[in-house]
Amino acid sequence: MNGGVAVRTRVTVPLRFGDGYTTTARVHTFTGLADGKEHLALALGEVQEGTVPLVRPHSECMTGDVFGSQRCDCGPQLREAVEQITDAGGYLLYLRQEGRGIGLYAKLDAYALQDAGLDTYEANVALGRGEDERDYTAAAQMLLALGAEKVRLLSNNPDKAAQLQAHGIEVKERIPTGVHLSPANLRYLATKATHTSHTLDIPGL
Repeated sequence: MNGGVAVRTRVTVPLRFGDGYTTTARVHTFTGLADGKEHLALALGEVQEGTVPLVRPHSECMTGDVFGSQRCDCGPQLREAVEQITDAGGYLLYLRQEGRGIGLYAKLDAYALQDAGLDTYEANVALGRGEDERDYTAAAQMLLALGAEKVRLLSNNPDKAAQLQAHGIEVKERIPTGVHLSPANLRYLATKATHTSHTLDIPGL
């Protein structure tokens, strides 16, 4: 399954978040990934012998991760995941899959359609794209290259677990992230919970 994927470089990067939280990541790049994209694996904390690493596949979100957009929960999920993985030991996979795989410009086009009344999935389809075009083949290849054949998965998304398992990664446990609710993302999170069975405990649903 790994298809000749190998670690290309490892470099230590100190991280600091806007709330002052700091940690150190050992950032890995790869050669031979199935989709040819520049995905990263951040090794955080230390995986103790006999334990299974905590892993979050995190899809790149420029609006949320960089600019702090409250239309999604991506930025808070990233911040939460880095701390949890640092404490437990494991990997954050930063995957170049903006807008559930449709790209940054198309995602912003989808935002405009959401402003006109469509939900996040309907907007993608109205653009002629899939509801969710993300493929986690490369994520599985990265984990195998790192020797992480078994993982504890930090995710609310059942599709991530299903795809990783289909590509040879044993998901020993699935751990939900927190619910990072704001007035701007309530409908977005509610749609994820009802439409694609994300494990989100949202008041009133």
